[in-house]
Amino acid sequence: MFSLPQLFGEDIEEFNSALDRLLSQTDALAAMIIDVGGFLITCRGENSAFDATTLAALAAASFSATQQMAITIGESTFNSVYQQGEKFSLLLQDVNGQCLLVVIFKADNSVGALKYCSTDTIERTKSQLGRAQERHPSQGLDLSSLNLADPSAVFKRKQE
Repeated sequence: MFSLPQLFGEDIEEFNSALDRLLSQTDALAAMIIDVGGFLITCRGENSAFDATTLAALAAASFSATQQMAITIGESTFNSVYQQGEKFSLLLQDVNGQCLLVVIFKADNSVGALKYCSTDTIERTKSQLGRAQERHPSQGLDLSSLNLADPSAVFKRKQE
């Protein structure tokens, strides 16, 4: 079962710092960290032009479909998906099997340079997720099983 570690403010601050650095290095428009179920964890950059929550869900579905295509042709996995448009493009990259990095950038920017610069962002995100997991190794959250009509269980203090 998929389990995202409990994330605190310090985790999100580290994710945001990594995303901000990536945006400044690459001139990308926006960057997000999402879980593989399509839930938005954090988003930085110029995200007022799109619905980040919807994009997160669609990006995760696209990545999942690509993983199934990899299996179909005998690959164990593809670690990234690049979608090029006329104005904007998307790069989706696996972080740790649980989360994805999504970057929105102008179509005339180099995807190779973006991939190169995103390596540090992925490593920082992966490390912070590891630290979050170490805080409470036996506790996690499967966001896909969340009851959106009553998410109160997520906000209850867990017994030590």
